Amino acid sequence: MNREYYKWFSSALGKDMEMLVFGHAGDAIIFFPTRTAHFYDYENWGIIDAIKDKIEQGLFQVYCVDSIDAESFYASIHPSDKIKRHLQYEDYILNEVLPLIRNKNSVSNIITAGCSLGGYHAVNIAFKYPQFFNKVIGMSSRYDLTLSTELFPNLFDGYFDEDIYFNMPTRYVANLTDPEVLKKLRKLTINIIIGKEDPFFENNQQLSSSLTAKEISHHLHVWDDEAHRPRHWRQMVQVYL
Repeated sequence: MNREYYKWFSSALGKDMEMLVFGHAGDAIIFFPTRTAHFYDYENWGIIDAIKDKIEQGLFQVYCVDSIDAESFYASIHPSDKIKRHLQYEDYILNEVLPLIRNKNSVSNIITAGCSLGGYHAVNIAFKYPQFFNKVIGMSSRYDLTLSTELFPNLFDGYFDEDIYFNMPTRYVANLTDPEVLKKLRKLTINIIIGKEDPFFENNQQLSSSLTAKEISHHLHVWDDEAHRPRHWRQMVQVYL
């Protein structure tokens, strides 16, 4: 299996960013890491190996990007600065990672995927910029980071502004009315996977209901138990990617 390591100074983020690329051809998959995790974790957890056959066959080329969650959503800074830093990360993906993909890979299909908070990143960027993507897979994720449970706090400490609203899929999808935006979203292949005992199971149901109300085709796949561990994700990528 072809494996390449990349590192460059990101002008969007003002720091070096790293990435691993697996495969030589096929649909390009931007794989976002879990909460505060890194570009090498999916390889270390055996998740890349779980789809090794498809990568070697030239069906997938996987781009494991790094995260900056520790500098945005999980940083000890004002909530407004958290979302601003996240938007810089979004700029990095759109204006640095996507051009790299287009230069390396002539295939037209670009997929976003991720587990846990990575699933949020995958869904949010695909929903905001559906013109760039063909498919999105969110596994074991929450799609409104202002929600809280005993173990997962509101990441903005009760603060709320327009930037936060327009980056919480559960919130903005329910209010979409622009026919052109809806048309583009309806072209996406959308897979949302969640365990029925996951603390954000209801949030996934809510997102699914909003998509249905907007006539946006999608699939909500419910797994037994919490299904929020690498052993589950190794199975999910084999089924839904």
